[in-house]
Amino acid sequence: MLRVTKLTDYATVVLTVLAARQGQVLSAAELAEHSGLEQPTVSKLLKPLAQAGLVEGLRGVHGGYRLSRDATEISLIEIVEAMEGPLAMTECSQHESQCGIAHQCGVRANWRLINDVVADALRGVTLEQMLHPPTSPTTRRREIAVRVAS
Repeated sequence: MLRVTKLTDYATVVLTVLAARQGQVLSAAELAEHSGLEQPTVSKLLKPLAQAGLVEGLRGVHGGYRLSRDATEISLIEIVEAMEGPLAMTECSQHESQCGIAHQCGVRANWRLINDVVADALRGVTLEQMLHPPTSPTTRRREIAVRVAS
Protein backbone atom coordinates (compact mmCIF):
# COMPACT_ATOMS: atom_id res chain seq x y z
CA MET A 1 0.00 0.00 0.00
CA LEU A 2 1.31 3.43 -0.92
CA ARG A 3 0.62 6.14 1.59
CA VAL A 4 2.25 9.17 3.13
CA THR A 5 3.30 8.88 6.73
CA LYS A 6 1.10 10.06 9.56
CA LEU A 7 3.55 12.91 10.23
CA THR A 8 3.28 14.11 6.63
CA ASP A 9 -0.51 14.02 6.91
CA TYR A 10 -0.33 15.98 10.17
CA ALA A 11 2.12 18.46 8.64
CA THR A 12 -0.45 19.17 5.92
CA VAL A 13 -3.11 19.72 8.59
CA VAL A 14 -0.88 22.18 10.50
CA LEU A 15 -0.02 24.02 7.29
CA THR A 16 -3.69 24.35 6.35
CA VAL A 17 -4.32 25.93 9.76
CA LEU A 18 -1.65 28.51 8.94
CA ALA A 19 -2.97 28.90 5.38
CA ALA A 20 -6.47 29.63 6.68
CA ARG A 21 -4.94 32.41 8.79
CA GLN A 22 -2.54 33.75 6.15
CA GLY A 23 -0.05 36.18 7.66
CA GLN A 24 -0.99 35.48 11.28
CA VAL A 25 1.64 34.26 13.70
CA LEU A 26 0.50 31.26 15.75
CA SER A 27 2.32 29.54 18.59
CA ALA A 28 2.81 25.78 18.62
CA ALA A 29 0.13 25.62 21.33
CA GLU A 30 -2.34 27.55 19.15
CA LEU A 31 -1.53 25.38 16.15
CA ALA A 32 -2.13 22.29 18.27
CA GLU A 33 -5.47 23.65 19.48
CA HIS A 34 -6.68 24.59 15.98
CA SER A 35 -5.49 21.37 14.37
CA GLY A 36 -6.63 18.95 17.07
CA LEU A 37 -3.10 17.56 17.42
CA GLU A 38 -0.95 17.25 20.52
CA GLN A 39 1.51 20.10 21.08
CA PRO A 40 4.60 17.84 21.13
CA THR A 41 3.57 16.48 17.74
CA VAL A 42 3.09 19.98 16.33
CA SER A 43 6.48 21.05 17.68
CA LYS A 44 8.07 17.99 16.06
CA LEU A 45 6.49 18.90 12.70
CA LEU A 46 7.53 22.54 12.74
CA LYS A 47 11.27 21.84 12.66
CA PRO A 48 11.43 20.08 9.25
CA LEU A 49 8.80 22.47 7.85
CA ALA A 50 10.97 25.43 8.87
CA GLN A 51 14.12 23.75 7.52
CA ALA A 52 12.36 23.30 4.18
CA GLY A 53 11.39 26.98 4.15
CA LEU A 54 7.65 26.35 4.32
CA VAL A 55 7.16 28.11 7.66
CA GLU A 56 9.14 30.75 9.43
CA GLY A 57 9.56 30.96 13.16
CA LEU A 58 9.40 34.32 14.90
CA ARG A 59 10.87 34.80 18.34
CA GLY A 60 9.76 37.05 21.12
CA VAL A 61 6.69 37.70 23.20
CA HIS A 62 4.38 37.52 20.20
CA GLY A 63 6.45 34.85 18.45
CA GLY A 64 5.26 31.74 16.73
CA TYR A 65 5.00 30.47 13.20
CA ARG A 66 3.54 31.59 9.91
CA LEU A 67 3.75 30.43 6.32
CA SER A 68 6.90 31.64 4.62
CA ARG A 69 4.97 32.41 1.43
CA ASP A 70 1.43 32.42 0.13
CA ALA A 71 -0.51 29.14 0.31
CA THR A 72 -1.03 29.29 -3.48
CA GLU A 73 2.75 28.99 -3.90
CA ILE A 74 3.24 25.88 -1.72
CA SER A 75 2.64 22.55 -3.41
CA LEU A 76 2.01 19.19 -1.81
CA ILE A 77 5.26 17.82 -3.22
CA GLU A 78 7.12 20.37 -1.09
CA ILE A 79 5.32 19.20 2.04
CA VAL A 80 5.92 15.52 1.29
CA GLU A 81 9.58 16.10 0.55
CA ALA A 82 10.04 18.28 3.65
CA MET A 83 8.77 15.45 5.81
CA GLU A 84 9.94 12.35 3.94
CA GLY A 85 12.75 13.38 1.62
CA PRO A 86 12.71 13.07 -2.17
CA LEU A 87 9.74 11.17 -3.55
CA ALA A 88 10.68 7.65 -4.59
CA MET A 89 7.99 5.06 -5.22
CA THR A 90 10.66 2.35 -5.38
CA GLU A 91 14.39 2.20 -4.66
CA CYS A 92 15.13 2.46 -8.38
CA SER A 93 12.95 5.58 -8.72
CA GLN A 94 15.72 7.55 -7.04
CA HIS A 95 18.45 8.96 -9.23
CA GLU A 96 21.13 7.48 -6.97
CA SER A 97 19.64 4.02 -6.62
CA GLN A 98 21.17 1.50 -4.25
CA CYS A 99 19.37 -1.40 -5.92
CA GLY A 100 21.67 -4.26 -6.84
CA ILE A 101 19.80 -5.18 -10.02
CA ALA A 102 19.09 -1.66 -11.32
CA HIS A 103 21.48 -2.06 -14.27
CA GLN A 104 19.55 -5.08 -15.61
CA CYS A 105 16.05 -4.31 -14.38
CA GLY A 106 13.31 -4.37 -17.00
CA VAL A 107 10.78 -2.35 -14.98
CA ARG A 108 12.96 0.49 -13.71
CA ALA A 109 11.98 2.91 -16.49
CA ASN A 110 8.28 2.30 -15.83
CA TRP A 111 8.68 2.88 -12.09
CA ARG A 112 10.49 6.14 -12.82
CA LEU A 113 7.66 7.20 -15.12
CA ILE A 114 5.08 6.36 -12.44
CA ASN A 115 7.17 8.23 -9.86
CA ASP A 116 7.21 11.29 -12.14
CA VAL A 117 3.43 11.15 -12.66
CA VAL A 118 2.81 11.02 -8.90
CA ALA A 119 5.29 13.86 -8.31
CA ASP A 120 3.60 15.96 -10.99
CA ALA A 121 0.19 15.30 -9.41
CA LEU A 122 1.51 16.45 -6.02
CA ARG A 123 3.11 19.48 -7.67
CA GLY A 124 -0.28 20.33 -9.18
CA VAL A 125 -2.09 20.67 -5.84
CA THR A 126 -1.43 23.70 -3.68
CA LEU A 127 -1.86 24.19 0.03
CA GLU A 128 -4.58 26.72 -0.79
CA GLN A 129 -6.52 24.02 -2.65
CA MET A 130 -6.25 21.74 0.39
CA LEU A 131 -8.33 24.28 2.33
CA HIS A 132 -11.33 23.67 0.11
CA PRO A 133 -12.81 20.24 -0.56
CA PRO A 134 -13.45 19.57 -4.24
CA THR A 135 -16.99 19.62 -5.45
CA SER A 136 -16.60 15.90 -6.14
CA PRO A 137 -13.73 13.39 -6.22
CA THR A 138 -14.19 13.03 -9.98
CA THR A 139 -13.82 16.78 -10.46
CA ARG A 140 -10.59 16.86 -8.43
CA ARG A 141 -9.16 13.90 -10.38
CA ARG A 142 -9.94 15.67 -13.67
CA GLU A 143 -8.34 18.92 -12.44
CA ILE A 144 -5.16 17.08 -11.43
CA ALA A 145 -5.07 15.06 -14.67
CA VAL A 146 -5.35 18.24 -16.74
CA ARG A 147 -2.49 19.88 -14.79
CA VAL A 148 -0.29 16.79 -15.14
CA ALA A 149 -1.01 16.51 -18.87
CA SER A 150 -0.14 20.14 -19.60
